[in-house]
Formats: sequence, C-alpha cells, structure tokens
Amino acid sequence: MEIQLPIVFWSMFNFFLIVLIGKYFFFDKVKKIIDERENDIKDNIDKAEEDAEKARILLVENQKLLKSAKAEGKQIIEKRKQKADKIYDEIIEDANKEAKAIRERAAVEIKLEKQKAESEIKSQVVDLAVLLSAKALEESIDEEKHRKLINEFIDKVGI
Repeated sequence: MEIQLPIVFWSMFNFFLIVLIGKYFFFDKVKKIIDERENDIKDNIDKAEEDAEKARILLVENQKLLKSAKAEGKQIIEKRKQKADKIYDEIIEDANKEAKAIRERAAVEIKLEKQKAESEIKSQVVDLAVLLSAKALEESIDEEKHRKLINEFIDKVGI
C-alpha cells in the first residue's frame, strides 16, 4: 500500500474547502445557537441563584416570624397564667373573708345564746330562790327539812 500524494492533497483540499464553506455559511449560525444556549443556561443559573437567595431570605424571615410567634405565645400564656393566679388569689381571699365573717357571726350568736341561757338560768334561780324562801317562810323547817329543800333546789338548778 502506497501513499498517493495527489489523493492526499485533494482530500485535504476538499476538507479545508468544506471547513471554509461551513465556516462561512454555518459557523456563525451554529455559534449563535451555541451562544444563545449558553446565555439561556447562564440566565437559568442566575435565576436559580436568585431564587435560592430569595428562599434563604424567606427562610430567615420565617424563622424570625416563628420565633416571634413563639415568644408572643409564651407571653400570652404567661399573662393568662398571671390572670388565673390573680383570680385564684382573689377567690381564696374572698373565701377566707367569708369564713372569717361566718366565724365572727357564729361567735356573736354563741355569745348571745350564752347570755340568753345565763339570763334564763338566773331567772330560774331567782324564781327557785323565791319559791324556796316562800316555802321556808310558810313552814317552820327543821334542819333535815332545810337540807332536803336545798338538795331539791340544787337538783332543779343542775349544780
């Protein structure tokens, strides 16, 4: 197998001719398509980066909002708890005041009932003493009868 120079020459000539014709007619169009595609890809990458940055910003904002909402929720819960504690304290205070008032009324009622009972006992003692004196004056009493009257008197009085 021998190398034939005229065939090699014409093959190379044809190749360069096709390249030149392709460059003249098609290279600019292909380059334009490639450049457009490259620009589209760059635009898409830039847009994706912008979207990612927006997403990061939104994430930070949402995290701030979440923290703020949590803090506000805690604050609301704390206010409600304080209000409930205040109401609880007021209820306890009112109950204690009412219990104290009931005890005071009961003490007054007991005192009045005691005074009433003492008054009734004094009245009965006076009546019995008068009755005893009347009996003692009506009859002449010997010592035995006198003791008997005193014992009856003591039994009636409850001493």
